[in-house]
Amino acid sequence: MRELAETARQWLAEGRVAFLARPVTEQGFGPRDPAGAVLVDAGGECVGALYRGVFDAELVAEAGAVGAGDGARVCEVSVGRAEAEEARLTCGGQAEVLLQPLAAVPAEWWELLGSGAGVALVTRLSETADRAVSEVVRAGEPAADDAARRAGELLGTRRPGRDALYGGSGLVLVEAYPSAPYVVIGGGGELAAVIGRQAELLGWEAVTVDTAVAAEKALHAHRDAACLVLLSHEPDFDVPTLRTALALGIPYVGALGSRRTTARRREGLVGAGVPDAELARVHGPIGLDLGAKTPAETALAICAEILGVLGGKEGNGLRDSDGPLR
Repeated sequence: MRELAETARQWLAEGRVAFLARPVTEQGFGPRDPAGAVLVDAGGECVGALYRGVFDAELVAEAGAVGAGDGARVCEVSVGRAEAEEARLTCGGQAEVLLQPLAAVPAEWWELLGSGAGVALVTRLSETADRAVSEVVRAGEPAADDAARRAGELLGTRRPGRDALYGGSGLVLVEAYPSAPYVVIGGGGELAAVIGRQAELLGWEAVTVDTAVAAEKALHAHRDAACLVLLSHEPDFDVPTLRTALALGIPYVGALGSRRTTARRREGLVGAGVPDAELARVHGPIGLDLGAKTPAETALAICAEILGVLGGKEGNGLRDSDGPLR
């Protein structure tokens, strides 16, 4: 949805009659973009991507049928096997798609999305689903209710996500768009370059730093989205940088190296007063146990571990094995 921010602001400035369409419930379709959404105006123009455009014509028709002064509309859409194959979807499916007047979406939402901030949108639908009221929840804000609490949980995964909550007051749609993970790579070389490319492929940001001071600055500047991948084996670089990352509560802290190097770093951190509970957050040796050998394979194992940790789905890491490191 972030890519819609500029268009949304432009259409609002023009006073254009338009709608924001995104799924409330869905079943099937196979792997899909959890951030998929479409802006559609009364003239039939669509901007954005939702199910590879297979429902764009239906959304245009629904938008055209909304009368002046009408509120939101939830339309049911479905795609069969043949249509799915034509649209290059993995499989068919069904969804309920919310068409909400663009003017009813807080302008603050588009400003924050456009700036890259971690933010969630909580939309409360009336029992008849003909009215939708949205409010913005920023990352780190205290949770006022279950919907805001769920928004915080989704933002904490560092991955876009949606959830529909059902309660006595009706349906609540929670949409979270965290800041993209910002990978701070401590130390250079071929592996650092490949990790940077892998991060870019995932839509993340990455920066390579070569001193503890530079690493500390990067971690502080991006503490809401930072992850640390430490490649340096220099004690005056690795121990201070790990200590800083742990003190800031960075969700993923990983360090490349042999088991001997890992033990040396641990001793350094203990000597610096880091408690055992914090030491346990260091992923070292770094990466999932995929049998990686080449720099590209190692970068994949590292980024996969980051993805798992951020999503609360940790796999078998090298730090949890006792075999030789390849």
